[in-house]
Amino acid sequence: MKDIISAPFLTELIRTISTMYAHGWDERNGGNVSVLLNEDQVADYVDLHAPIRDIPTGFEAPALDGAYVLVTGTGKYFRNVQYDPADSLGLVKLLDGGRTAQLLWGFSNGGSVTSEFPAHMMSHAARLSVDPANRVVMHCHPNHLLAMTYVHDLDSRAFTRTLWQMCSECVAVFPEGVNVLPWMLCGTNEIGQATAEQMKTARLVVWAQHGIYGVGRDLDEAFGLIETAEKAAEIYLKIAHLPRLNTITDEQLRLLADKFGVRAREGWLD
Repeated sequence: MKDIISAPFLTELIRTISTMYAHGWDERNGGNVSVLLNEDQVADYVDLHAPIRDIPTGFEAPALDGAYVLVTGTGKYFRNVQYDPADSLGLVKLLDGGRTAQLLWGFSNGGSVTSEFPAHMMSHAARLSVDPANRVVMHCHPNHLLAMTYVHDLDSRAFTRTLWQMCSECVAVFPEGVNVLPWMLCGTNEIGQATAEQMKTARLVVWAQHGIYGVGRDLDEAFGLIETAEKAAEIYLKIAHLPRLNTITDEQLRLLADKFGVRAREGWLD
């Protein structure tokens, strides 16, 4: 059996989590990440027939039955993940239609999956129904996007158009836009269901006065989506109180979309 600490999927997650913390996106134990893995990716690193214990999930996700998930733990500080991955992370297999997470590695000190696990798994299921290549769900609290939800209209179209107008790359990076949810109680199945519904039409979902969810084919894509939206929000907050003399017009946004071979979300350009 190979040492799981050297597994590419684990080293990449540790590196990404450390970068998220360094960006200031994941204070204390804020934020969580989950990665869907295939059996052939994990079989060399854990004994698939010797589970450590079962963890009830409190929800159902039949589409993910049998899936392997590498996930951050509840109450774990991102700054500490690189020093003791086995304490902060866990590799689980979903069973019983998603109602049980069978622990195969990690959570060495009795830990459990993130409290946002339902939202993650529901989002995974929703995105897989749209794009089977999506394997990562990432939740964090980027400063400027969070601040923007206090001063900007929370209509998803309006929010997206503002972000698109801040940087030329935005419409190319997230042409389907950003969906925005009003404030909801976190750590519940209700916010998980609402997020999953929004994930059917966008890879970024903002939780007002809280943070953002991003999905992608891999950790780089999910991180890059959030990073790009966060930079746009930062620019917006720097200029929102000033008279705007120039902007990126809708016609220019169309030119950008054509240049990069993407289609801006239908009806979101005037």
